[in-house]
Amino acid sequence: MRTAAIDCGTNSIRLLIADIRDGVLTDVVRLMRVVRLGEGVDATGRLSEAALERTFAAAEEYAALIAEHGNPPVRFVATSASRDAENRQDFVDGIRARLGVEPEVISGDEEARLSFDGAVSVLATDAHETVLVVDLGGGSTEFVAGTTDGLIGALSTDMGCVRFTERFLRDNPPSADQITAMEAEVRHHIDRAAAAVPLDRVTKIVGVAGTVTTVTAHALDLPAYEPDRIHGAELPIPTISAAATDLLHRPREARAALPYMHPGRVDVIGAGALIWKTILERVAVLTGGRVTTAITSEHDILDGIALSVARQGS
Repeated sequence: MRTAAIDCGTNSIRLLIADIRDGVLTDVVRLMRVVRLGEGVDATGRLSEAALERTFAAAEEYAALIAEHGNPPVRFVATSASRDAENRQDFVDGIRARLGVEPEVISGDEEARLSFDGAVSVLATDAHETVLVVDLGGGSTEFVAGTTDGLIGALSTDMGCVRFTERFLRDNPPSADQITAMEAEVRHHIDRAAAAVPLDRVTKIVGVAGTVTTVTAHALDLPAYEPDRIHGAELPIPTISAAATDLLHRPREARAALPYMHPGRVDVIGAGALIWKTILERVAVLTGGRVTTAITSEHDILDGIALSVARQGS
């Protein structure tokens, strides 16, 4: 069957139109627009008018594409920014008017489950492995552990590349004091995750979303953003950490010049890179050195949303 999935996060809104047969997903359209819906939400508690206008414009574009491809059933999922906003009803009403579908402002636990389903749907996983999926978004980061039998622990934390850029990294590149303050907060969230998710039992770690894929592209020194080379890349944690540190300390102009850097990610990649680096290094310690590498997946919550639509329709 054909389905359409929309993931509206803090930094970007993404569309996937896919054909799904026997649990296997084939892309028809996969598109992203950086709309920065969560801009300023951490400070004001509200979605700004400018951010809503950018998001509604993307929704109108997506509505036309969905119609062009046969009007398949649609699920629209909204995550961290719209969960946190006082005026989220304005967002809900605007999306309904443009797409004819009720946006689901999902819980962090549901976000975690969908992220796990999407990430592992295309990765070979042995029955004995405990996989940790880290979905590093603009306003939140999900830690989800599971096996082929299902989830064994999940937690959504209020840390993300947009939220922490606005909160901590005010200079570009940031000062040592700003980095130290942010690192302390990241470690606090990892400790919270470790209390809810068995990070010490993990045998494989998979990272998803734009921060992770961009850090991977930087570690691979790609000549352009190449999803086929990024997806499934398994790199040593020290290699990823070095790439993340380099992105954190680069001036804005140098980051913008990288051939795989999306313009909408230039200002927030430093915070995202620092979060990813700190998570990986901490998991390596918690597992007693058992986990030495991390895998990048181009498939994430968006794929999980599409698969959930297919399950409901079957």
